[in-house]
Amino acid sequence: MTSPIKPPDGNWWDQPVNRRESIWLGLGVGWSLILFGWMSAWTRVGDQNPIGETFRVEAEEFREKLTDYKERAEDTDDGLVPPDQDVYIQAMRFQWDGAPVVLETGTEYDFHLNSMDVQHGFSLRPEDALSKQINLQVLPGYEWVVPMTFDEPGTYHIICNEFCGQGHRSMHGTIVVEEG
Repeated sequence: MTSPIKPPDGNWWDQPVNRRESIWLGLGVGWSLILFGWMSAWTRVGDQNPIGETFRVEAEEFREKLTDYKERAEDTDDGLVPPDQDVYIQAMRFQWDGAPVVLETGTEYDFHLNSMDVQHGFSLRPEDALSKQINLQVLPGYEWVVPMTFDEPGTYHIICNEFCGQGHRSMHGTIVVEEG
């Protein structure tokens, strides 16, 4: 097979590199090392990575926990008020079971997240500021317990940000946070 680009004539590989090219190559390698070090340090000390524990769980087992949670929770016009600091939400095509939820500011809640069927994205954002958000992956077969504290009252939207089928665009839930 031939290439439309002709190779340079002669033994070009053994030719010395121009000093200016060496400087630019050195700057490129140096900048790459700085960026690599920055990313490595940011993930280790940046405190932006999601925390929490992950457990292997069958969907039916999590469904039982969710049903028990919903039976114990107080049902209001705005949503479920959890009986304690545990909030159970299960993703399934095309809904968030366990939402809407009514929570209080300043209280730390443990969100138990699970998927019944396929991978879903749990994107949580306040109604008035789309730039403030958290994105988590919810996978079938796992329960992810994520501690969350809400500082500001308001409505927070749960949006699936992983394509999960034809009804994906309608997969929406809410968390109403009231002054505690």
